[in-house]
Amino acid sequence: MELVKLTHENIDQEHICCAISNNKDIQVMSKKNWLKDRLDEGLVFLKGNVRGKCFIEYIPAEYAWAPIEAQGHMYIDCLWVSGQFKGHGYSNLLLEACIKDSKEKGKKGLVILSSFKKKMGFLSDPKYMGYKGFQTADTAEPYFELMYLPFDEGIPLPCFRDSVGRQEDMPEGFVLYYTNQCPFTAKYVPILEEMAKARNAVFRTVHIQTREDAQNAPSPFTTFSLFYDRQLVTHEILSEKKFDKILADKGV
Repeated sequence: MELVKLTHENIDQEHICCAISNNKDIQVMSKKNWLKDRLDEGLVFLKGNVRGKCFIEYIPAEYAWAPIEAQGHMYIDCLWVSGQFKGHGYSNLLLEACIKDSKEKGKKGLVILSSFKKKMGFLSDPKYMGYKGFQTADTAEPYFELMYLPFDEGIPLPCFRDSVGRQEDMPEGFVLYYTNQCPFTAKYVPILEEMAKARNAVFRTVHIQTREDAQNAPSPFTTFSLFYDRQLVTHEILSEKKFDKILADKGV
């Protein structure tokens, strides 16, 4: 499989794998605009020359939209191979390309967000990452795990920042933190807002729009984290059906 790297010159023509609708779709527009602002910061979006979910996205950790301390590392935002592309070694191909590129850029290692309980949606598979040599650097409740792959011995451990888990100032009710890093938030956040409004639920959104705010967020997964009464409910981007169940479970 040939790998294609997004650039300012080709981003408008290339599809972005996780959302392959036309460029006028709000999800595609949101994600591409976010990517364009990150390219000059060293973000790399590398994808297979296919229409489907087969890509890796990574960025120098100093510019990551995540509350982590990982000076000199490369942070993998997303490694996603699914559907008909699974089982062909494409995850290995993409990860090896990231490792090669990161070493050539003088990075100390890689970091990625996973889960220490089991494989969970939107987080990397801990079993696969462990198989590829990644180790646990830090953990955060209720299930987040920061994994890292050092390129040399004696590398200081990456870790979560102190803001993670700091929820005492969060208001009661539902609070949703999200960014435009994932195209699906552009579609589903307005839907969830309308559903909450129709049920008279206390629902506040915090649209994280700067790297600084993302790096001081209370949840490791800034793309989408839904809290209720200061407790994390889920980091998985919700459909109408799933959110309806959560509302019912909370008696709303």
